[in-house]
Order: sequence, then C-alpha cells, then structure tokens
Amino acid sequence: MNEIENSNFQSWIPKDRMPEGKESRRNDHLGMTHIHHYFTKRNLVTLSTFWSKANSPELRFMLTSLMFKSSQLCGPLMSNYFAEIKGNSRGGWVGKDRSGTLYCPSIHSEVSIFPQINSRTGSTAINIGRISGFALNTSSASSIPIPEDSLDYVFIDPPFGSNINYSEMSFLWEAWLGVKTNTKPEAIENSTQGKGLNEYRQLMTECFKKVHFVLKPGRWVTVEFSNTKASVWNNIQTALTEAGFIVANVSILNKKQGSINAYTTPTAVKQDLVISAYKPNGGFEERFQQEAQTEEGVWDFVRTHLKYLPVTKRQGVSLQMVPERDPRILFDQMVSYYVRCGYPVPISSQEFQAGLAQRFIPRDGMYFLPDQVAEYDRKKMTSGEPQQTSLFVSDEASVIQWLRQLIKEKPQTFSDINPQFMQQLGGWSKNEEQLDLRELLNQNFLCYDGKGLVPEQIHAHLSSNWKELRNLSKDDPTLIAKACDRWYVPDPSKAGDLEKLRERALLKEFEEYKQAKKKLKVFRLEAVRAGFKKAWQERDYATIVAVADKIPNNILEEDPKLLMWYDQAVTRMGD
Repeated sequence: MNEIENSNFQSWIPKDRMPEGKESRRNDHLGMTHIHHYFTKRNLVTLSTFWSKANSPELRFMLTSLMFKSSQLCGPLMSNYFAEIKGNSRGGWVGKDRSGTLYCPSIHSEVSIFPQINSRTGSTAINIGRISGFALNTSSASSIPIPEDSLDYVFIDPPFGSNINYSEMSFLWEAWLGVKTNTKPEAIENSTQGKGLNEYRQLMTECFKKVHFVLKPGRWVTVEFSNTKASVWNNIQTALTEAGFIVANVSILNKKQGSINAYTTPTAVKQDLVISAYKPNGGFEERFQQEAQTEEGVWDFVRTHLKYLPVTKRQGVSLQMVPERDPRILFDQMVSYYVRCGYPVPISSQEFQAGLAQRFIPRDGMYFLPDQVAEYDRKKMTSGEPQQTSLFVSDEASVIQWLRQLIKEKPQTFSDINPQFMQQLGGWSKNEEQLDLRELLNQNFLCYDGKGLVPEQIHAHLSSNWKELRNLSKDDPTLIAKACDRWYVPDPSKAGDLEKLRERALLKEFEEYKQAKKKLKVFRLEAVRAGFKKAWQERDYATIVAVADKIPNNILEEDPKLLMWYDQAVTRMGD
C-alpha cells in the first residue's frame, strides 16, 4: 500500500476542480475538491494507464462506464456481506441506493478495474460502431439535426425537475474526456444554475417544440414520466401542449412486470407514467384555421381527438373507465387547444355538454365515435361493467366529481350523502375554501321535491332495486314518496342552466379576489379558474397575471388549468 501511495507515475490524469453545484461540491468538506480525489491512488494509476492506451471511442466509452464503480463513491452493502456468508454473493455497491447523487460512504470498498474491463469487452456497447441503421447524437433535444416532418415515432425519457443534476453527475467522466456539458440549455431545476420550475418548463417546451417539428403529422410521441411532484407533472403537460402536442392517454408503467396499466387518478404521480401525445395532422390544422371562429371548429376538434383516444383501458382483466373520454376532460382539451392557438373559445361548457350528446354516442359517462362503439360494447360484454376511478378529494372540483359518481347511479337524500361527504374531507387542501355540502349540491345537482313526474334518473334506480316499485308510472304516489328529496345528476339540458348559475356565483367571488390588496391564503380555486377563463375571453391578460401574483406559487404550478391561462397571458403581454 505504501509503495502504491508513494509511486510517481507519469501517465496523465485529470485534476479539474469540481464544478459549482449541490452534488458536485457535496464532498468538499471531505477534502474531495478535485476530480482525482474521487479515486484511490491504485485505481487512478490503473485507469490512467488504460486511458492512455484506449485509442478508439469504443474503448473510452467502456472506461467511462466503470468510473462510478471504480471511484470512492463505491461502498459495501451489508446485504452483500450476508449473501457472501451464505455462498450467494450478488455483488453491488452502496451507490446503487444513492443513485443520482455523489454520496461518498463512510466505509469505502475498492473495486478492482481488471475484472470490470473483462466483463465489458464483449458487450454490445463496445461493438456499437459496427452496427448499421442507426444514428447516435449528443446534442440538446432543442437542436436535433433532423429535417421537419421526418420521424414516425419519438420516445423520450427526459429530465424531471430536480430529480437528477445530470451535468454535475457526469463530471466524473467528462473530466477524463475533456468535454464538458453546456449547462445553459440543460432542462432541470437547479438553484446553482438559477433555474426554477418556470425555467425548467421553458426549456422543456423548446425541446418538445423541436420534437414536434421533426415528427410527421398525425404521429405519436411517448414521454416516460418519473417524479413525485404534481407541479413537475403539470409543467411537463403544459410544455407538451405549448409545443403543439395533444395528450391522448396517460398510463402507469409497471417496470417490475414490464406492463402498462390504466392510469386511474391525476394525482398518482408517485408511479412511473407513460404519456402518449400526438401531433395533429395537417388536414385538421388547415381546416381549423378556417373553422376556429365557429362552433364547427369545436366539433371538428372533438371528432379528430376521439379518433386518437384509446377505446378501452384495462387493469389486469378488468375494464377501466377512459378518463380522456369524460365530457369534462374533452372540454378542457378543446379549450386548451383554442387558447394555445390564440383563439377565443366559441362555446360555453353547458353548450358543449349538450352538443356532445347530440353528435356523439355516450357509454358509461364516456363519448365515442360510431365506429368505436361496437368495439367498446364487444369488450364490455366479455369483461363486464367498467370500474369507476377511485377519487382523492382535495378541492371543489374533485369533490364535485366524487358527488357525481356517488349519486349518478344511486340518487340519495342529503342525510344519506352527508356522512359519506364528511369522510372525504380529510385531504382537503389548506388553501382551498371549504364549501357547505348544501351549497355544492344546489350549484351542481338537482333535488326532486315531489312535484311532477319522478325524474328518469331516480325512477331507474328505484325500479331496479325495489321489487314493489317496478312497473309503476312516474306519477304513482308510492314512487313519488320514495323518490322525494333525492339528489340526482341532471341531464345535459338542465345541467346547462345550473352551470350558468354556478358560473355567475364563481365570477362574483373572483371580483372580490381582483379587489383584494393582500395575498390570498384561502380562496375558491374554481372561482379563480372561472375568472381566468373570462379574462382570457375578454383579452384582459393583466387581470390574470395580477390575480396569479396573489395566490401561492405552488397552487399555480400544481394546477394545469391556471398554469395554462397564466402562461398564455404572460406570453400575450410580452407580445
């Protein structure tokens, strides 16, 4: 050991100072301030000798692949120690449990370089230069040297927020290569680089715009997403939309089983997700330029969008609801497309709901094209009724959706609903104004008061569940008595009137937020959404920006609708 430490070898080694950064300067207090401090003298001598003899890119590629395991970042795992006792050594190092960091363990395990080289010399990576039919490029995605409309499909596994500081982590081999990452276009959150969520979103938007440019019209991009923050998830979706893509499907990627399952909730970002989005075909975009100011543009968009959506989703053998076919999601997608293209939305939510029912075929709360219905019905016959999505209630929008699910198939009285409602409030957002159940019901649903015929929604439920109520007319006193005071989901024609009343109440509250002099700590998020939408229609971008400055930044970043209105308003004001 002394002989090695005291040796004076002549081969070149990098001695660069570690760059500024949270990870790259993590070990300064340990005296590991320069790149050569990350290796023992023995491994440094060995690496340097091999490096001097590596006369091809393939050989240097191989050497960079073993930098981490050859460094002092490698430490023993107790599980490996016990495995060796049992004669079943699995190998491994502590760095595996601290991936994405330059964590240096207190106990270092020096790994010999020779067996690592032996195990890699026959790998495909070393022979990559001999494979034909592919192109390898290391530029930023925002400057891919590929012609317009030339690719059939793109798969991306991009950086997600502050998950990994790539340029800092790469310095371990970049110092040997003598080629450093240009961090200016690096799409990450990094305080050292002065990049927050806004900068990250802008950089990702530029990357997605380039992908949109090189992709053929009507073709797909798949984005694998892995992050636990809803704000990063929303920024990725916003960047995709800004680039011109339309999200058609989000599913869960099960890496262990190698399967893709139905995505069940917009807050389930703690799992790996697969986002499928498409570039609209040229024919639709050309038509849209002519139709954008008319209602026909709306239905052309919906018709085109439905073609791209999955007809069914499965979770194992069970059929799942397809959230993207929900009328509210369809409306949001349509609004998003209009806003991105810079056009006012020519139709209200209630008009959209009514028009949807007239032009497309409903099934289980979803809408389909005529040629898609046969496929859906066929799969439903073999798999049974689709399972409802379980909801996590945190604000007004999610509690309305929960109430809709609750009383759609089973109209109930207030006394039946209230205990269930109270159980759902445990995860209510601290910034969201909590509303009374009666107010929520009055603004979004209808209650049968015993006058006139029993509504079809209530009649269907009662006649299906009580034998004595079957085959009774809708004006039968026995049926009326059982139906009285039950809340139910209105049909589209009556839902439109409710929507107008609710929107009026929301806009009244938004006016109060506009006049507020201080930051808003507790407010009605739905009122802000309604106000932003109205301000956009009136091209009052200053109001959107002013109110956005009054609400907590994390609320803005974690709400895709607010983020869309705000980003577009800032862009228009800049223009």
